[in-house]
Amino acid sequence: MEHRRQLLQAMAAGTLTVWMARALAAGSQPLPPGLRRIKGEVRVNGALAQEGRVILVGDTISTGPGAEAVYVIGRDAYLLRENTMVVHQELDSAGIVRVLAGKLLGVFGSGEKRIETSLATIGIRGTGLYLEAGDAQLYFCLCYGVADVLPTADPSQGQRVETSYHDSPFYITADFSGPLMRPAPVINHFDSELILLEGTVGRRPPFPAGQDAYGSRATGRGGRSSSGGSAASAGTGRGGNAAGR
Repeated sequence: MEHRRQLLQAMAAGTLTVWMARALAAGSQPLPPGLRRIKGEVRVNGALAQEGRVILVGDTISTGPGAEAVYVIGRDAYLLRENTMVVHQELDSAGIVRVLAGKLLGVFGSGEKRIETSLATIGIRGTGLYLEAGDAQLYFCLCYGVADVLPTADPSQGQRVETSYHDSPFYITADFSGPLMRPAPVINHFDSELILLEGTVGRRPPFPAGQDAYGSRATGRGGRSSSGGSAASAGTGRGGNAAGR
């Protein structure tokens, strides 16, 4: 009953197509890997993509103005907003997601993953996250789970972040006039989208049903961060301009 209620909320928010809602409502079986939803211009390795295209290690996925893509790789699922470019790589059996520009919402199964941007490297395992990668500023919200965040400009300012419900978003910069990681509000992503992504891989998000107003519970619920947490391996990407949705 709770899963059905979450799906109905996601449909009401406009984030689920009817066919996808029916597929997810059928049970906890994950959808096949590949591009599950395309809106507008979506390219894989520079070529226009179609729904069903399987995304492989080494592929580059990009979205144009007003575009959006939802896709599944193994036990991970991604939602790319407009003007976003992402490269999927692998090193020593660990998955690497290089966000070169734009906005990404992702949910991840077990196993080590590394998110690389020009301003920070984020080590994760079984989490949900949202980020907006810009040239001068990275927005990062760990929606739930644990992450090791290393600012590229000074990894010694890195923190281990643990949250249960959007508790500790950050802006990350290379501006040494203040801390490289500064508290931020919860912006531009919704619980209904997390429900959608977790559903595509046969899971449910860990937060209770009935919540879908970003920012309404951004503080004061179990979020913890500590400097000097175990570090993810350093890496860099190229930033792009980030803007509100």
